[in-house]
Amino acid sequence: MNIFANRKIKFLFDGILLCTLIFMLISVLLAVFEIRNAVYYIIICSLCMAVAIWLLCYEYFREQHKVMETAISQIREYIAGNKNVSIECNDEGELYRLFHEVNSLVAILNAHAENEKNAKKFLRDTISDISHQLKTPLAALNIYNGLIQDEAKEKELSTIQEFNLLSEQELDRIETLVQSLLKITKLDAGTILLEKTLENVSELAEDIKKQFLFRAGQEGKEICLSGREEVTLLCDRNWIMEAVGNLVKNALDHTEKGGMICIEWRAFPSIAQITVKDNGSGIHPEDLHHIFKRFYRSRYSKDTQGIGLGLSLTKAIVEAHNGTIEVDSMLGAGTSFTINFLI
Repeated sequence: MNIFANRKIKFLFDGILLCTLIFMLISVLLAVFEIRNAVYYIIICSLCMAVAIWLLCYEYFREQHKVMETAISQIREYIAGNKNVSIECNDEGELYRLFHEVNSLVAILNAHAENEKNAKKFLRDTISDISHQLKTPLAALNIYNGLIQDEAKEKELSTIQEFNLLSEQELDRIETLVQSLLKITKLDAGTILLEKTLENVSELAEDIKKQFLFRAGQEGKEICLSGREEVTLLCDRNWIMEAVGNLVKNALDHTEKGGMICIEWRAFPSIAQITVKDNGSGIHPEDLHHIFKRFYRSRYSKDTQGIGLGLSLTKAIVEAHNGTIEVDSMLGAGTSFTINFLI
């Protein structure tokens, strides 16, 4: 049998066999020579045999326990981040074959981790290059657009002014698209280090409201805040403002004149919660499971200007903070986005 390839198992079985043979030999001798009170001697011998077998088993399992504890400690070290650990497998047997396979798995995982690290570095460098290359022509186009607009105003060329305004809007859309793509890709690549500080959620919500107050006033909509002032959240302020701001912008895009967008926050024993809800057009049930996909555009949506990245970016930011985001919507009645962060 393969189990006897392990010398310790073989030693254990040999010891048990030897004890059994000795007991049988003594029993036979006592019976053959008709020793007086042989029964008592046989009982004593059986007890001695039982003790010997128990000691052999105890010693074997004690050694096995030490081997397993060492292996478990090595595995825990690897989980903790030490990539150079390995389990000793310098013996024969099924257990050491298992250790050898675990070591092989560790080597494969290390190789994959190294490849992923190199891929992320390449992606980070590529993102940096693309960002630099795109910002320059966009800035130049905005300057040229401004010059054309000034020239058109001086000569009162209304047609050129109209097309110039459209051109400016499209440039803004391109810039928004580029910036959103860069942010999402950086989050995916893990190249962004979140600078978390303890922030007052009330102040965050107030700053987000100020960002959209002018637009809300122009469109005849209202932004309200609701929550306790003492609620705090450990987060990266800029990224969380970006995430919640995208939800507010999305609510404004899908709310008619006279609509209400409300930012609410509250704290529970284990989570902090931020909710952005509106009384707008709502989301079609068919779209609810797809709205966080990149570039997803609903066939029911009346928004022709959106690029389908805002909600994806929000989800990526929330998950980078180890949070979750949920959506609840009723067609024609409004939508509610709820973000939960573990405290």
